[in-house]
Amino acid sequence: MRVLGIETSCDETGIAIVDAEAGLIAHRLHSQVDLHAVYGGVVPELASRDHIRRILPLLREVLDEAGMRGPDLSAVAYTAGPGLLGALLTGASVARALAYGWGVPALAVHHLEGHLLAPLLEENDLAFPFLVLLVSGGHTQLIHARALGEYELLGESIDDAAGEAFDKTAKLLGLGYPGGPALSRLAETGEGGALRLPRPMLDRPGLDMSFSGLKTAVLTAVRKGCHEPAVIARAFEEAVTDTLVEKTRRALEVSGAPALVVAGGVAANRPLRAGLRAMAEANGVPVFFPRPAFCTDNGAMIALAGLRRLQAGASEPGLTISARARWPLAELGLAAPGTAAA
Repeated sequence: MRVLGIETSCDETGIAIVDAEAGLIAHRLHSQVDLHAVYGGVVPELASRDHIRRILPLLREVLDEAGMRGPDLSAVAYTAGPGLLGALLTGASVARALAYGWGVPALAVHHLEGHLLAPLLEENDLAFPFLVLLVSGGHTQLIHARALGEYELLGESIDDAAGEAFDKTAKLLGLGYPGGPALSRLAETGEGGALRLPRPMLDRPGLDMSFSGLKTAVLTAVRKGCHEPAVIARAFEEAVTDTLVEKTRRALEVSGAPALVVAGGVAANRPLRAGLRAMAEANGVPVFFPRPAFCTDNGAMIALAGLRRLQAGASEPGLTISARARWPLAELGLAAPGTAAA
């Protein structure tokens, strides 16, 4: 089986082909960072237009690299949500048209399922069940993944996602867009332990998290002017890392999961990776990360999720185009996601 994956949920256009035996065959990714940088954030209409410009050239490059054409594929998978609705509809429309023209099934994929399966793009022995720390610009969630399509939300951020907090804190420090990576680079030059910021909600039971108060603490530190920006950046990164590591430790204890997966854009953060590795090792639990290039949005994870669903017998009937701006992972199951576009 070979599945083409198309990712257009936000500001990256990703195309990839994954083979059931050979793994990842080819992939391409175009980032819109430069396009949106002048606005300090993603402009949905511009994102959709850029997906339209990029998707077919990237598709041709991937097919050429793989030495394949449409009839050589078993299915076309596409991101159906959550994400920016216009961007989702761009990828979904192209995927459905290709699948119809090539006479193969189309598979609507949940963006977050793609992220939590991304470590399986590597050679490892990861298998269900496992705990997932999904940490990105839009989501910070602890998920008990029991089987494909069977996901229980154990805890999440009740306000800003961790990646969103990184970006907003970077803006407070006068850093450019995208803020998260810029803040991490600045933090590398800051003195550790010189400033201690709060670890939100660690003094309370449960697995939910909060990062808006931490952002406020940064604002207070900036206004006082007692510390260099690098010190504040380092203190912020330490606080986020400590919070995520401790909440994940508690989730492992509650769930009894035998393995840990860390996925999403913030999973590429080196201090966070180190902290989670140390915690998992201390608890005798193996931890799995995607390679950094596949922590952010990409077509490979969508192709892989589509392949797993195809192997499980999933196939979206007719000419339905599925796109959902909001789509709780717990609603997923193994059935087609329906046609709601809201």
